[in-house]
Amino acid sequence: PYGEDVIITADRQSGGKGTKGRSFSSEKGGVYLSVLRFYENLPAKDAFLIMAGTCAAVCKTLESGGLQPKIKWPNDVFVGGKKICGILTENTFSGENVLCSLSGIGINVDNVLPDELDDIATSVLRETGKKQSVKKWRERLIENLNFSLCDESKSEVFGEYEKRLGFIGENVSVVTESGRFLARILGVDETGRLRVLAGGEEKTYSAAEVIRLSL
Repeated sequence: PYGEDVIITADRQSGGKGTKGRSFSSEKGGVYLSVLRFYENLPAKDAFLIMAGTCAAVCKTLESGGLQPKIKWPNDVFVGGKKICGILTENTFSGENVLCSLSGIGINVDNVLPDELDDIATSVLRETGKKQSVKKWRERLIENLNFSLCDESKSEVFGEYEKRLGFIGENVSVVTESGRFLARILGVDETGRLRVLAGGEEKTYSAAEVIRLSL
């Protein structure tokens, strides 16, 4: 019911669910939690704000520890060009409104990452060079989630996401069902669609339309 959110935390994951149905496991040392939230009157057209607020909350949490995170559209968080957090949000709709959402979040905090991920992933431990308390980072995240999802207006949530969106103006490789092409990232529109400049023309794409976005 509306107003009764549920947060579930875990020390490790053996069957995590990622984008495009990918599965993965996560060892102890990270912040892993899922947030089940119910909505009273959120139009389906504003569903992007749920993910935007979650991404912003993660960024604020990392910023509180002196890091400088950037969002890789639509729902990954990077530090220093490497992934530090993955987010997956799934929504349930009733008519033209969002009934509830389930957001899964995984932040690399005190993880010792395998060597094969050196070039693509990082952690708070690696960025700071100091041992970290997973419990404290979890508490910070929950505090920021409560604020981002409850107390901010729609324009504030969008603004917090947009100002942390990384790689603006950079050229990327975009893969869709139609093929692969090079484009320059311009930003996102109010529904969360990626705005790019390709072949001298501005185009927009939803997360469902983009198979892969490579920097």
